Amino acid sequence: MSPSTHADLAAAQQRRGYWLRTLHQWHWISAALSLIVLLLFTVTGITLNHAAQIEAEPSVSSRNGTLPASVLKSLQDETASDAPLPNGVRRWLDSELGIRIDERAAEWSDGEVYVSLPRPGGDAWLAIDRDSGGVEYELTTRGTIAWLNDLHKGRNTGPVWRWFIDIFAIACLLFALTGLWLLQLHARQRGATWPLVAAGLAVPVVLVILFMH
Repeated sequence: MSPSTHADLAAAQQRRGYWLRTLHQWHWISAALSLIVLLLFTVTGITLNHAAQIEAEPSVSSRNGTLPASVLKSLQDETASDAPLPNGVRRWLDSELGIRIDERAAEWSDGEVYVSLPRPGGDAWLAIDRDSGGVEYELTTRGTIAWLNDLHKGRNTGPVWRWFIDIFAIACLLFALTGLWLLQLHARQRGATWPLVAAGLAVPVVLVILFMH
């Protein structure tokens, strides 16, 4: 073997070693970042697929109260039809009834203010009489599985959780792509690599063609 050929082989091995180390590092980092949530999404994928067989008994609770006159006054002013509740009303609801509204849009009519409060695994609503100050709140919960299923779907979870899902999806994508690259680097020593990858593509395609109508 000529010195130049030997040098070329050594350089190729060094490049391969560099990429193996780099890919292994990114592969385990992305796996560590996404592992727990990946387990959650895997389990909830099963529960969502069998939602009709998993019974959930809704639990309904309610709270009632009356706004003091000093707080009620802020509800009697003219306001936009979708404006949030005034700060004083929100503070009173939080401290007296344990109801957190934040700056959700409210539906204002002549005699009532209504706030829809959907949430993961349940629903809630709040109604306030603008004349008497009567407060009516109802909360419906459908259990832990429904809550986890809604986390999976990003349903009524707010922008922070939706951003988290996007970041988690990027970590999973990085995990998959580095895994595919590692398969390519090891494929020469593992003859079953590409037939198995092809089967992973062919099986869902065949199921779609044959069984989805």
